[in-house]
Amino acid sequence: MNWNRPLAVSLAALTLCGSLAACSGGTADNAQTSALPAAAPVSLSAASAQPAQTKAPKYVFLFIGDGMSYPQIQSTADYLGALADEDYLNAQPSLDDNMGAKLDGPSYLNFMNFETAGSAVTFDSNSFAPDSASTATSISTGHKTYSGTINMDETGTVAYETISEKLKDQLGWKIGVVSSVNLNHATPAAFYAHQQSRGSYYEIGLELVDSGFEYFAGGGLLKPTGSDKNKESLYDLAEKAGYNVVTTQAEAEKVTSGPVILIDENLADSSAMAYELDRTDAMWSLADYVEKGIEVLDNDKGFFMMCEGGKVDWACHANDAASTINDTMALADAVQVAIDFAKEHADETLILVTGDHETGGLTIGFAGTDYDTYLTLLNSQKISYAKYDSDYVAAYKEKKASFETVLADIETLFGLKTQGKEGDKLVLTEYEQSQLKAAYEKSINGTAASQYEQAEYVLYGTYEPLTVTITHILNNKSGVSFTSYSHTGLPVPVLAEGAGAEVFNGYYDNTAIFSKLAEMLGVK
Repeated sequence: MNWNRPLAVSLAALTLCGSLAACSGGTADNAQTSALPAAAPVSLSAASAQPAQTKAPKYVFLFIGDGMSYPQIQSTADYLGALADEDYLNAQPSLDDNMGAKLDGPSYLNFMNFETAGSAVTFDSNSFAPDSASTATSISTGHKTYSGTINMDETGTVAYETISEKLKDQLGWKIGVVSSVNLNHATPAAFYAHQQSRGSYYEIGLELVDSGFEYFAGGGLLKPTGSDKNKESLYDLAEKAGYNVVTTQAEAEKVTSGPVILIDENLADSSAMAYELDRTDAMWSLADYVEKGIEVLDNDKGFFMMCEGGKVDWACHANDAASTINDTMALADAVQVAIDFAKEHADETLILVTGDHETGGLTIGFAGTDYDTYLTLLNSQKISYAKYDSDYVAAYKEKKASFETVLADIETLFGLKTQGKEGDKLVLTEYEQSQLKAAYEKSINGTAASQYEQAEYVLYGTYEPLTVTITHILNNKSGVSFTSYSHTGLPVPVLAEGAGAEVFNGYYDNTAIFSKLAEMLGVK
């Protein structure tokens, strides 16, 4: 294991040259979706067409950044470029006076330089802003379904076989599922479970145990003894089924074969892995679990590994731009492990990087900063919104902490201050201080910030008012913003490298990711 893997994306995962390839292309894929009338069913015949000479890979990595689309990727690249650009740190260009430093540009993430770049439309059977269950179902089975449903049709009576199940049953491949969130959460579940409701966590866990997949790793299982806590533990059932259930890093280090379930030793919010912003060097990263997965899965027949960067989505729901960027970097670090593996298996490995949907309506640009961005301000945030909630806000409530005490912590942890040198963009304006005071009163004393429920939701969503107001202010000062606490309808990139990568070029429905893979790998 690489115990010294940095908190940010590894240097090997970055290059200061190159560009994100064009996401269109004159293919049949484009024509088949763009010409559809509003209510027409999606046909996969054109989308799945591919050159006859395509070489089938033997090792397939599918990385899914949950909630990750172009904004999450580009904001991360721009942030890293800003940090690396000394001129940018010292002066900001201005369209008003055409003065300032010349911007060098973004630091491209490793997967932004992949040889093939496509785009996938994400709508499901009942929404243009779908959820993870339905979109992951489309990716893993090639079928649309309702939001909230995992690998079942809209009636909840027909189950769909997943690409991972097909590869195991038909080709004898070994299968791995990795996630920074819970292993029975929607996206990882979509590769082994079949449930009408994504909330059936115990039933999903039973299917995990029955899957026979060789490698599961990452977050813990939700409701391991059922909703009423009266059922046999999923962990005990897994051990009875032959799984080695590992819950410490020391034990995980010794693992060389499966079937195994590795549960992160340092579980944080909702039994998921810690946010990358909160992870220490002593804690395993998503990249470490991919590295261990390769060790467990590697064999002569082949393997398939799905790795989800699930906390990108959670951070975007909470409108925490700094945590979003750091977890996107963590996903890039995990992708680098696959890239390094592919160097030794150049003609046999396919790496795909995509998202299931976009979350939060993240934008690079904010009304209050006009055309300027100050992305390095996000580096002032030292803690995720979730850790601030659990370690600080809970204590504020218990002790009825003063507003002055809270402001001192905000300066230490987020860089926002009430006083500073002229031109210091982290100094709070009177308006921003009033926003924080209203949020403080709402969080600590339950005082409504507005007489209108709608206004309160726009301000805070379902999140801790004080915390989300802090991240909103820091986001906006940096020149980024969010439009939603939910998912949006943006298409997602499909970036591919290696054997068969060329077939993923174009603009197509997300169901075509499955059909292209299935045809390439020869499974039915």
